[in-house]
Amino acid sequence: MDFAYTPAETEFRMTLRHWLADALPKGWGETVFEPEDEDERAMFRLQWERKLHSGGWSGINWPKEYGGRGATLIERAIFAEEMARAQAPEGLNIIGHNLAGTTILRHGTEAQKKRFLPKIISSDEVWCQGFSEPNAGSDLASVRTRAERRGDHFIVNGQKIWTSFAQYSQWCFALVRTDPDAPKHRGLSFLLIDMSSPGISIRPLRQISGESEFNETFFDDVIVPAENIVGEVNDGWRIAMTTLAYERGPEDALGRQIRFKQELDKLLDTLSTQRRGNGRAIDEPSTRQALAKSIIEVEVMRLNSLRTFSKYLNGEERGPDASLIKLYWSHAAQRMYETALDALGPTAPLAGNDRDSARAGLFQLSWLQSKAFTIYSGSSEIQRNIIGERMLGLPR
Repeated sequence: MDFAYTPAETEFRMTLRHWLADALPKGWGETVFEPEDEDERAMFRLQWERKLHSGGWSGINWPKEYGGRGATLIERAIFAEEMARAQAPEGLNIIGHNLAGTTILRHGTEAQKKRFLPKIISSDEVWCQGFSEPNAGSDLASVRTRAERRGDHFIVNGQKIWTSFAQYSQWCFALVRTDPDAPKHRGLSFLLIDMSSPGISIRPLRQISGESEFNETFFDDVIVPAENIVGEVNDGWRIAMTTLAYERGPEDALGRQIRFKQELDKLLDTLSTQRRGNGRAIDEPSTRQALAKSIIEVEVMRLNSLRTFSKYLNGEERGPDASLIKLYWSHAAQRMYETALDALGPTAPLAGNDRDSARAGLFQLSWLQSKAFTIYSGSSEIQRNIIGERMLGLPR
């Protein structure tokens, strides 16, 4: 890999860095933070995405004809790094930008591109993902939500679960079963569903962290125009694999790596000031060993992502490398947050306004959130199967 940047790439980085410094609220990350209320935070993130769009920083890697900047893969990587480095808010419409938009760009008709892409890139329409079901999560091909063709439309019935941001979304892309008699991978189709359609109901799920990012979504005789199918009928599995390749890819991991490193640096600073017996918490040998391991693993996350970017630059298609990246970072991050709580010792359970809490409970919240890392975007068991079969050539 060549770690050097061209003058044009360096200029791109500095232009973005200066724009972020001007666009983010004064005191951001020090005296100014996201709203604590979940609904207010969601709207704050949505307004931030629209601000990115107004500044020309939305969907930068999309073709210019669809509102993007036609950015290169290297520029896309720089964008992910700089957004994370500035601790910019995460997007509410991340599923629209990273998954729905890229899938429509790759497989949608020209009419679908003209209808949906402008409102995705501007975040005028927020999207959610209708893949997982109560009995079809890791085994995604087992989805049972039915879509029956009736003339110029489909009738959809069934249930989806873990539908992130469904309560704020105007559209959902869903994997549905259109041929119950076909082998499970071959009887699926990829539909774009208007969330305001009669027959759709949403139930937020309260998570262990106290948030309700996830939802249950129910479809009861929901009418979906036939023109809203992406690809051909019963070709949905192939379309969905494109979606998942972007969901698990290096763009996401690069940004995550920097955010994890920022929290790791905060942990190191916290443990340097906390007393433990006659010394500092960070001076305990077992703690130092665990922290060193996390420092190494977070750096390996970055290198794994850059290695995969290099393959793409050399013309390779997106493939099982994405599973390797996702499997690695999810476990490395869980270990890092386990180390954080172990190192905090008796103060680990303290959060909020407690005077003895570390960083107002930052590490506790991250520890709770990390429990989902090895489940969402494909469980670790599924990622290992993909790596074993498609990268190592092991038998099924």
